[in-house]
Formats: sequence, C-alpha cells, structure tokens
Amino acid sequence: MTTRAPGRILVVVTRRIGDVLLATPLIRSLKQAWPAAQIDVLVFAGTEGVLVANPDVHTVHTVAERPGLPVHLGLLLRLCRRYELALSLVPGDRPTLYAWLAGQRSIGLLLDQPGQRWKQHLLDQWVALDAANTHTVRAHLQLAGALGIPAVSDVVLSWSPEDAAAVDTLLVKPCGALAVLHPYPKFRYKMWHQQGWIDVASWLLDNGVRVVLTGGPDADERAYVDAIAQQLPAGVINAAGKLPLGGVAALLSRAQFYVGPDTAVTHMAAATGVPTIALFGPTDPLKWGPWPQGHPAANNPWRRSGDQRSGNVQIIQGRASCVPCGHEGCERHIGSSSDCLLAIPATAVINFLKTISYAK
Repeated sequence: MTTRAPGRILVVVTRRIGDVLLATPLIRSLKQAWPAAQIDVLVFAGTEGVLVANPDVHTVHTVAERPGLPVHLGLLLRLCRRYELALSLVPGDRPTLYAWLAGQRSIGLLLDQPGQRWKQHLLDQWVALDAANTHTVRAHLQLAGALGIPAVSDVVLSWSPEDAAAVDTLLVKPCGALAVLHPYPKFRYKMWHQQGWIDVASWLLDNGVRVVLTGGPDADERAYVDAIAQQLPAGVINAAGKLPLGGVAALLSRAQFYVGPDTAVTHMAAATGVPTIALFGPTDPLKWGPWPQGHPAANNPWRRSGDQRSGNVQIIQGRASCVPCGHEGCERHIGSSSDCLLAIPATAVINFLKTISYAK
C-alpha cells in the first residue's frame, strides 16, 4: 500500500474500553507520520470516554453494539467513502465492513482461517492477527508497519481541564502519598475478593497513604465499592460513580500506587507510569497485560504465566495450575467466579507495595 499522506483517516475499534485505549499507540503512530491528517475513531457507545481530550483524535463516532436498522443505515451512509484511509483493528465482520465502506483505501487485522478469508477480498491490504502470542498493542502496530510508517508504542491517556478540576474537588487538599484502588471489574470472573481490598486498603492507611476507591456509575459497581468503603476508616475517599473516565485518568496521574483487576482502569494506570499492581486470573497477560509506560514495540512485555514485573507494572497471577485458562470463570460464563483469583492472598499485594518508594 502506498504511504501517500492521507487527509482523513478512520480507525475502527469496536470492542471494549481497554481495547480502545490500547489502540492509541497506533493512532499516535498515524498522527506522527501524517501530522496534518484528521483522524476519527469509530467505537462502541459507552467506550468513547477513554478518548476524551486525546490530542491525536479529531472526532469520535459511536455505534451501539446492537444498533437498530435505521440508526445503523444512517451511520453507514455518513461513513461511506468519506475517508482516504480506513483501518480496522478488530477482525470481526462488522468492523471489517465499516473499514471497507468508509475508506477509499482500507487495511485491517484479520484471522487467516477458513470461514474468515472472504474478508480478505474486501480490504486493499490485510495483516494476519496472531490471537495467541502477540500482545494487542503490538498487533495493532503491525498495521503501522504495513503502511510503512514508524511504530510509536505509547499508550495515550488524556483528560480535560474540567476532569482535573473535578479531581481537585474530590481530593480537597493534595497532600501525602496517594493510592488508587479499583476493586470492581465489569465481569465477575475478573473479580478478586472483598476482604483482599479491605486488607490492602487498611495496610496503606496504617502506613500513612491516602486511599481513593474508584468505580463506575453502575448501581452494582457502586454498591460493591460502598460495601468495602463502609468497612474502612472515614478518611477513605469513595469516588465510585463520581468521576468520568477522563477524571479517573487525571486522578491516576497524581497517584503513587495503583491496584486493580483485569480491567480498563488498570490499563490506564499503567499508561500513566504509576506503580501498578494488576490482578490477573483466567486472562492471558501475554495478549492482554497492561502495557507498561515506555515499553518498546519490539517485544511483548509479558510471559503467559507467573507473577512478573515489567517497567512500572507488576502482575500478580491467580494461584492455580490451569492459569491462564482463557475461560470466563470456572463455570464458563461472565457471571461466574474464578477460583484462581479468589486464591490470591492480600499479602501477595502488600508484599509488593512494601517495595515501592512513596516518592513519585
């Protein structure tokens, strides 16, 4: 594919929030290669918050995961051949079709498997997705290589002045070391035990560290975080439901410690450079581990199994011989728990926290 500078580019990444965040290195690669280009991004509704104030992005388009026919047709008409270049970062049918429809030229990641190869004929260029042994950031950046532009591996986290002001209000007075704990993942199979969060928060408080508990606006999430906060001293700040994603990003940039499960906020923490502890169970870190700040694009930051550290990120993995199994919990559905995560003791986290300097 020619590398003639395109004026308008569309990046299609219709997956979860973490996937959208892990697309930002490729978006930055595009922007640095073609500074004058207008880069738009198409994401699922509800995931766009992680791109708020991103300096590389002009417009974020959203589509429902299951859009109604009239709404979907309207989107397709708006996208049709509007862009000189369209990239699909997801090998599914819809994102590939979006890129084909939107771009005068198109490129995407595809699975080179029977039943999937028909999509190869839609795109001007495609790159085989290694779904097992290549980290997601590096897989995205293979598209930069295919376009003949330098790969930039920085995960870009951004927030608005309003987000920063909301954090000022939340913290009241920014003094002393600050730890952010994010107890609630979107799915139960990624969830640690409540007692672990209570024990870690208590240890931090006993050692003079301010603790902020974060969480989204969902009622179940707020209730879970509230239950933890109620068992901790009054000085703990419960921010669940009080900050948008941009506000959480601004908060993470001021922290000295972060602890969280396999979820988007943990990827955000890793991107800030804050010392990050990520609790992983059935998910394969080689593919989905948080990308450490400053890690080069040339190699994966993680092995498949075992507690391990890379840059500013420490992964503590579930305690079981089957880890990582890749399943959605021990009962194979998102509402089931993962025994390997429940077996991680709070001391595994606390022992690592003892090695971190309070200075940032």
